Amino acid sequence: MSTDLDVLKKLEDMGQLDMRWAREWRQEKPEQQAYHNVATGRKPMRLMSTRITVPVLCLITVLMTAPLWAAEESATELAKKTQNPVADLISVPFQNNFNFSAGPNDATIYNLNVQPVIPIRLTEDWNLITRTIMPIINQPSLFPGDESAFGLGDLNPTFFLSPAKPGKLIWGVGPTFTLPTATDSRLGSSQWSMGPAAVGLIMEGPWVVGALANQQWSFAGWGDQDFSQLLIQPFVNYNLPDAWYLVSAPIITANWEASSGNTWTVPVGGGAGKLFKLDKLPINTQLQAFYNVERPHLAADWQLRFQLQFLFPK
Repeated sequence: MSTDLDVLKKLEDMGQLDMRWAREWRQEKPEQQAYHNVATGRKPMRLMSTRITVPVLCLITVLMTAPLWAAEESATELAKKTQNPVADLISVPFQNNFNFSAGPNDATIYNLNVQPVIPIRLTEDWNLITRTIMPIINQPSLFPGDESAFGLGDLNPTFFLSPAKPGKLIWGVGPTFTLPTATDSRLGSSQWSMGPAAVGLIMEGPWVVGALANQQWSFAGWGDQDFSQLLIQPFVNYNLPDAWYLVSAPIITANWEASSGNTWTVPVGGGAGKLFKLDKLPINTQLQAFYNVERPHLAADWQLRFQLQFLFPK
């Protein structure tokens, strides 16, 4: 039968308990123990007859390992927060988009979207979620005689008004804008645009399911063509243990000013993601691949999206 001392020794071997205090107690002479008891006001103690029982020691072990369980749970919850576009979470995603086989030259267009998301607490009941997309684009020649372009695209800030304490349905609404900041006419619309934006989602168990949508119209600018575009991004996430998850979040667009047959871009695909910590900084990584089942004639056949997202939880 295991004694309490055996249990203590096992806990020490697991790094859960320091046995030096027990050894020091047993090595003391009786007069030293008596003096120590008088000085501290404690009653004499015999190690082998202590009232610390095995169940109590098991409880201590559970309490000492609980933070590890809490850390794992919080990592999973933090991963689910990254899947919520209106979460009360500061984040800076770097979304790398590789668009393959674009145009007759089978060119690869690279688009880096830097998308800082900053929530602002307006009141106890309402948050304002600011989300700005800053594209950096490298577009090679798409067809013979075409020129390549590299630089900044049009900025796209969006503002979502969202309940701070939502119910089962999490939602946000607000305006979105496109600012003609492109450094090359081939990288932007040369138009000032604006319109409504909305997002809605539910979180049920491991699932995070929802959609983000906006519609913009141009109202000023120097471009030759008006701008009118619909964007819909449905997203489905299934969260796995250890902060892994499966994801599908295609970006569907409709250019209402385009010629017939060039209106829709409809990608189909998905991928996986993982949240981990670099020292104390949480980082969310994600890789997805999409095939465009419907696309304009110069658009890419398929796309590879790799995202690195830095998180700053409160």
